[in-house]
Amino acid sequence: MKQEVKGTSVKTVIIGAGPAGLSAAYELMRHGFSSVVLEKGMQAGGLSRTVEYRGFLFDIGGHRFFTKVALVKRMWREILGNDMLVRPQLSRIYYGGVFYSYPLEPLETVFKLGIFESTLSLLSYIKAQLFPAKDERDLEGWLINRFGRRLYRRFFKTYTEKVWGMKCTEIGAEWAAQRIRGLSIPALIWSVLAKMIPGAKGPGLKTLIDSFEYPRLGPGMMWEKAAEMVGGVEYNADVTAIEWGGGKVNAVVAGGKTWRGEHFISSMPMRTLVESLEPAGPEYLNAVQKLRYLDFLTVALILKVANPFADNWIYVHDEGVKVGRIQNFRNWSPEMVPNETSTCLGMEYFVFEGDALWSMSDKELISLARAEVVKLGLAKKGDFEDGCVIREPKAYPIYDDNYAVAVDAVKRFLREEASNLQCVGRNGMHRYNNQDHSMLTGVLASRNIMELGKHDLWHVNADEHYHEDGFHLSQEEIDSMEAMQPSTPEKVNATI
Repeated sequence: MKQEVKGTSVKTVIIGAGPAGLSAAYELMRHGFSSVVLEKGMQAGGLSRTVEYRGFLFDIGGHRFFTKVALVKRMWREILGNDMLVRPQLSRIYYGGVFYSYPLEPLETVFKLGIFESTLSLLSYIKAQLFPAKDERDLEGWLINRFGRRLYRRFFKTYTEKVWGMKCTEIGAEWAAQRIRGLSIPALIWSVLAKMIPGAKGPGLKTLIDSFEYPRLGPGMMWEKAAEMVGGVEYNADVTAIEWGGGKVNAVVAGGKTWRGEHFISSMPMRTLVESLEPAGPEYLNAVQKLRYLDFLTVALILKVANPFADNWIYVHDEGVKVGRIQNFRNWSPEMVPNETSTCLGMEYFVFEGDALWSMSDKELISLARAEVVKLGLAKKGDFEDGCVIREPKAYPIYDDNYAVAVDAVKRFLREEASNLQCVGRNGMHRYNNQDHSMLTGVLASRNIMELGKHDLWHVNADEHYHEDGFHLSQEEIDSMEAMQPSTPEKVNATI
């Protein structure tokens, strides 16, 4: 017999105190509506939280604050005010002991490669132009056709395969066309010439921004402040059951309590959401069991060096190390470091939960990260003071040949069986999106609840029934935001 637990009734129950969940709660609060936010951990922010270790602050991946949406910008201002800094952005590719600009600059690349390698790379490029692969089905063929095999292997292959856990021959060319649209040797050369000619315009490459905003104490500062403002955040409230029936969700069991409500918003991983259904839904459960995630390891290394390099982060393309990206948190904000003589590096590893790297002990991972920093020439053996490890499961939803079937099944469940439940955010929607997009899905979910529009969160739109100063949302803003979203690779021969 099921044991009855004490319950609490609220109008809106929100699962997850990350950017999407807290943005939903904030939007409700602005209009005088209360909610409860159920967070399984002991800290707000989700993947955008800030971790503290011995006075050093660091992110789980590094989170820029940049958006085209005025609504999101105003929310940042209201929550943090003058605590938001404007930071210059510098990120480079590191390969073979040499830094290369990102995106690549042809003249610099030629100089740093040297005459011999540059000549071989040029011949490789010419060969690709004269004899291109006729069938650009995969990422490897697409990139070789535009850069030649030698540049492809040096600047694209290793990092892509580290990040996504897939061979470039397994990733569809469609992803490349979206991810690095318009990028080619002629386009790069023209972009350089355009800078040298007054009034000339380059090809409009999708490149990195020059600066971004960032909370002075890391992104967690934003979400911890938001949690204080909205109130009603229940920590250590892991969801153990979602009770449903009669065409709607009736309650969420979390943290030893049953939370009943009229409306529900979920940012928990889609697979976990369905696994929590009570009674179980075998049709939906079978569909989501195949959802996969890329997991994430951060090894934070404290160095007795003020600033070993100028970058915010570095993309590591070396085949001889496992690290994929390195953050230098002093360059995100000087206040992330408690003194003037040290810094904290975030060594980032893209893994699958349970694989060899994930299963290593913290001591082994710290030893590996230290050895790799030294091998890359970014620090010396005597520079290290301490370190710690953060494991982040389900950091990146994977778009393979099963995900669309699972997402469609969940959409059908929401439409037919749980009309008062909305999924938001990266894991809630199994969509690899940026922070501003996650925030916007939370805001629009709340507007649906308050009947201030009728938004399809799976296709974000500007269906506004009102205009409010600073919080109006235009379709132009949405289109600009969508263009900035990171895309995810799909396997060749996907059957979705």
